[in-house]
Formats: sequence, structure tokens, C-alpha cells
Amino acid sequence: MKCYQNFNEIITLSKAHKKDGRSLLPEDLSLIKNGAIIFDDEKILWVGNSNSIPKEYKNIQTVDCSGKVLLPEIVDSHTHLVFGGNRAKEYSMRLNGADYQDIANSGGGILATMEKTITASADSLFNDAVQRIERINSYGVGTIEIKSGYGLTLESERKITNVIDRLKKHFAPDIRILNTYLAAHAVPGGFKNSRDYLDKIVMPLLNEFASDKVIDFVDIFHEEGYFDYSDSEYLFQRTSELGIKIKIHADEFNDNKGAVLASKYNAVSADHLLCTTADGVQALSKSQTVATLLPGTAFFLGKPLADARAFLDGGCKVALASDYNPGSSHCDNLLLVASISAKSLQINLTELWCAITLNASHALGLQNQGALIPGLSPRFSIFQCDTVDEITYSWGRNFSIKNNTKNK
Repeated sequence: MKCYQNFNEIITLSKAHKKDGRSLLPEDLSLIKNGAIIFDDEKILWVGNSNSIPKEYKNIQTVDCSGKVLLPEIVDSHTHLVFGGNRAKEYSMRLNGADYQDIANSGGGILATMEKTITASADSLFNDAVQRIERINSYGVGTIEIKSGYGLTLESERKITNVIDRLKKHFAPDIRILNTYLAAHAVPGGFKNSRDYLDKIVMPLLNEFASDKVIDFVDIFHEEGYFDYSDSEYLFQRTSELGIKIKIHADEFNDNKGAVLASKYNAVSADHLLCTTADGVQALSKSQTVATLLPGTAFFLGKPLADARAFLDGGCKVALASDYNPGSSHCDNLLLVASISAKSLQINLTELWCAITLNASHALGLQNQGALIPGLSPRFSIFQCDTVDEITYSWGRNFSIKNNTKNK
């Protein structure tokens, strides 16, 4: 049992938690000045003013946290950080006016990442990912979702998923890794159609991973030219039978009713949502599926941002994630992306922090974290600054300090 006391500020999000992360007002930040938190390995026991610590906790180990701010742990609920090579040249080509077809004709695009990932050894992929995760963690991010999807063959998708499983075990318990199976990322050559690829690659591996209890989620790129509504239902029906939670890449290029589909199958999240229309917003608002927006992708590709206010004002739970990947969002700093995009997304400070803590946790099915209230897991992020305002105000500046107090 420990007591961290004398924080300049503690942001508990207790009111946001009571409101299930919806319809949030600035005061729902639930800020405590001169705050203290008491916790053991399993849960938070007490949070309040440092001058009001209950008598039963007076003699426990204490740590002075003057000059620091405490927040619920930052969660990045959508990344593709296991990959081989890089696509730096493509970004330069885009800046110089090249379009998608130009890049593809030059040997770039997802096929370039596939080639580098397929030919990379498992140890190489693991070691590169370790460095990426350690860097992400240095920003204050303590829970990270990682997707497969750059192999698209039985051998390579198995390799990537097992690397993620290895990362999960390597970093536990301090950094929590969630393993998402995204073999349904694209349809490579050599298959009759998307259903043929699902039957020959995606489904057999899904059954294998379910039997081995390796994966936490199943995801699919639900989009024209990739996997349609029927494909997604086909995969989700089997996933539901296996008792595995669902995520979906939805409505990024077109309104393909991905948000509606996500709600129908109780997905933990529907991600991207650039083209979602009113029926999709309404469906999400009536469900527990989190609307996860990925502003870094829009910035990286020069596209308009998602209409965050439509989801927020519609009563949806909204999260933000980095979509860190080699081709369309090569930025691993979620806090930077959230801070830069917040004004354009027209979100208030509580909506911002909730989007990368509480609602981001729920986008991974983690109901036991995301707010600093008694009973929840003691997963939090600590920043060396005077106020929470400084963190989002100082774009790109890293105030995070190493925290080894995560759930043991």
C-alpha cells in the first residue's frame, strides 16, 4: 500500500466516469488541488486532498509529489506498430505532389510494408517494436493496442500475432499490451475475392488463435475494395461464437454503414469514422461501442478531420488514438496528436482527456481503468508540471515522468 501526496493537481474524471464518458462538460474534469492518492497493487483505495487523508492511512509509505500533476493513464487504443522497414520516401513523394497510384507504381504502399514485414525475422520485428513501445511509454502512455495485418499470409500473420503476444508478456505488468488480429486488412493477390481470402487465411488463423487464447480482439478493414458488409458479418459471426471481442475500421473513405454494423455486433470500438452519417451516429449513441477518431491520419494524408462534435453532441462515447503506422500516420505521440487536433475538433478539455484515458480504455474493453476513483485499477500517468493546462498547451513537450506503480 502506498500514498502519493501533495500533487499540484489530480484529474480524477470521476464525474465523467459517472456519465459513462458522454455529454461531458469542462467541470467534469473533477480536479483536486493539493491531491493525494492511496492504492495497493490491485486497486485505488482513496483519492482526495492531502490534508484530508483518513487516519487508517497515516502510517503507510508516502511519496511527496509536489510540482507534479496526476491523471488517469493515457491509453492508445489503435496502433499498427509491428512492421518492417519504413515508408519515409512516400511522404516526401506526397509533399511533391504524388498521388496513391504514383506511389503504388513506384513499389510503395502497403505492399512495400508487407514485403519488409514478411522478410523480417520475428526477433527483428520484436526488437524494433520494443524500442517503439518504450518511446511511446515515455510520453505517459501505459496501455497500447497493437494490430497485426502487414503479413496477409498464414505464416506472416502468425508471426506478427506471436510477436505481439511476446511483447505483451515482455512488458507486463507495467505496460499493458492488447493484441488485435487484423489479417482482414487487405486482400493480397492470388485469391479469387475477399471471401476466398477470408476462408483460406483469416478464418483458419482465427480458430488457431482462439484455441491458443492469444488474441484479445478481431478487427477488419470494412471498406469498398477491401471487405464489404457481408464479409464483415461473416467474420463477426464466427468471432462472436468464439467469444472474442470485436473492433472495426469503419467509414473511412465512404459511409459503408460500418458504425451501424459495429453497434449491431457490440464492437468495443469503431475507428476512423470520417464518413459516418446520422444513422451511424445514432447507432453508436445507443450502444457501448466507442467512436474512435484518428486525427493523426487525417493530418498525415492531408484529409479533413472527422466531425467530432456530431458524435459528441449525439451522445456517443468518443476516443482518440494515434493510428501509428508506417504509411498513413507515422506519429507515435498520441498526446501531441490530441493536443494539436483538439481545437479543430472543437472538443473541450474534459472531452480531450476522457478521449485518451477513460473512453480509450473502454475502446479496449477495459472497464477497470480510465478514472482515478476507489475500486478501479491504479493505472495513472504523472507529469512534471504545475497544472494540467500546461500539458496540452505545450505541443510536443514531454512532461511525463517514469511511473513504476502500475497494477502488479
